[in-house]
Amino acid sequence: MVLLDDRCKIFLKNQHLYSVEQNDAEELVARAATKIEQLLRKRSAALEKLATAAENFQMQHNWKDEFEGDEISYYNAKDNLDANETEGRKYRIRPDFIEDPSFKRLTDHNHTAVHIPTDIYDGSTIVLNELNWSEALEDVFRKNREDDPTLLWQVYGSATGLARYYPASPWMDARKTPSKIDLYDVRRRPWYIQGAASPKDMLILVDASGSVSGLTLKLIRTSVSEMLETLSDDDYVNVVYFNTRVKKTACFDHLVQANVRNKKVLKDAVQNITAKGITNYTKGFEFAFEQLSTTNVSRANCNKIIMLFTDGGEERAQAILEKYNADKKVRIFTFSVGQHNYDKGPIQWMACSNKGYFYEIPSIGAIRINTQEYLDVLGRPMVLADKQAKQVQWTNVYLDALQLGLVITGTLPVFNKTKTKDDRNGEHQNQLILGVMGIDVSLDDIKKLTPRFTIGPNGYYFAIDPNGYVLLHPNLQPKNPKFQEPVTLDFLDAELENDIKVEIRRMMIDGETGERTIDTLVKTQDERYIDRGSRTYTFAPVNGTDYSLALALPPYSEHFIQAKLGDNMKKAMSSSWGKYSLSYVFCLPLAM
Repeated sequence: MVLLDDRCKIFLKNQHLYSVEQNDAEELVARAATKIEQLLRKRSAALEKLATAAENFQMQHNWKDEFEGDEISYYNAKDNLDANETEGRKYRIRPDFIEDPSFKRLTDHNHTAVHIPTDIYDGSTIVLNELNWSEALEDVFRKNREDDPTLLWQVYGSATGLARYYPASPWMDARKTPSKIDLYDVRRRPWYIQGAASPKDMLILVDASGSVSGLTLKLIRTSVSEMLETLSDDDYVNVVYFNTRVKKTACFDHLVQANVRNKKVLKDAVQNITAKGITNYTKGFEFAFEQLSTTNVSRANCNKIIMLFTDGGEERAQAILEKYNADKKVRIFTFSVGQHNYDKGPIQWMACSNKGYFYEIPSIGAIRINTQEYLDVLGRPMVLADKQAKQVQWTNVYLDALQLGLVITGTLPVFNKTKTKDDRNGEHQNQLILGVMGIDVSLDDIKKLTPRFTIGPNGYYFAIDPNGYVLLHPNLQPKNPKFQEPVTLDFLDAELENDIKVEIRRMMIDGETGERTIDTLVKTQDERYIDRGSRTYTFAPVNGTDYSLALALPPYSEHFIQAKLGDNMKKAMSSSWGKYSLSYVFCLPLAM
């Protein structure tokens, strides 16, 4: 008690040195949300410059069937990784790398780097033409960086699989062994998938008749798993298999969100499909159309797609397709899987007469490329819509391929603006998507815009996206994030759930502004115990994005002590050393 009295005397004696201020939670959230908005708006402006420049460069480019040996030069980011590469490869640049603290690795700001997937031949005509016109992006990348020195990775991901990024930096094999195969393909990254196509409702239909047993069934299982990897959280999906009857592969009665958890359930369930009986396409398509027409569950409500994996057959299912899809609102893509002599004509007709496409997967090497090419078809309406489809989208949190840590990425599609000419239609607008432009924003940079020096150790900011996944949160600390998957932690999983938090989550997703004070269970700072405490949640949308920001404060963080700084201290803080953040110690209030 004596010690408490002594502290009170010190507190009262030095009142002239400080003032007790109130934390205005609404103002703190609004100020931080505005700073995040400004940061993302600057990144969006840089994205728009890049996308416009890329479209112009490609439009001005003259296609060439052959190139001279020294006509194209670029830095292949995998030069130091390819143990089998012969010396003196053509068109190679050797950058001068220096350690860059912003990127935490070696970079060269005078060049871009190019990554080409292992299964793409880097000397093919289409890749050489892509390298030729995209080289001009280097100056735009550099100008963006000069205008905003805080910019991180700027990337152009091409529909051909080529990725050009700035600044140049050596590719890092995550397995640390050059002998392992590099499986990176920009078209499989979360940011590319989100930027390359509109949201979709997809029903995957697997032929499980006796004729697909053995190797063909193994190829189908792998193909379906790869197809699921082309979906993002904006998509909805289900997988069913059929012969004379239709069965669900997993426990899902309808389409479900294509998040990491649901995709894993479906991929595991696909491995249990067995083949027997005979094929009845009518049964399969009837079930598929009924699933896609269900309106009492959550949907993407944009593109509707049926993916049919089969070995072929004589049936066209024409009657059922005319009954359910006379208006052609559902696209049908068909895949002939395995090596066999069955007639492919009927399944080709199914795809071509329903705004889809037909693909062949004769072996395991054809799976990756053929299960992602449908995105080019889905991109056609976006190209025709042009400016209406040109909207910057921000991704979920994911692990950066170039070791920047957890990031979000702004994406913008790049369209082919050239005209094509044929005998049937004459000159008309090209309908191809060239690729996706992306700019990274590190979560660490966003955290810097949400300062904690007045809110104490138990107050915290958090932000969520339209799916309820947290963008910022003290509990967003993935131990071993998977390189190929987004980091998805729902707000209700990040905290101990109660009914009011469910309401807070819904209001934040809807872009509302508000405040709720609740009694909830909270973790102690050492995360060893659970305690009951009061928290006030104040939230507001981040304008210009789909994100929403919130601040959680305990009652004892509603006030803070503000030092009264003299003229000398203010002058010192305005000098060069004052630009750096100062450490602070937060003291809990004394029990009076």
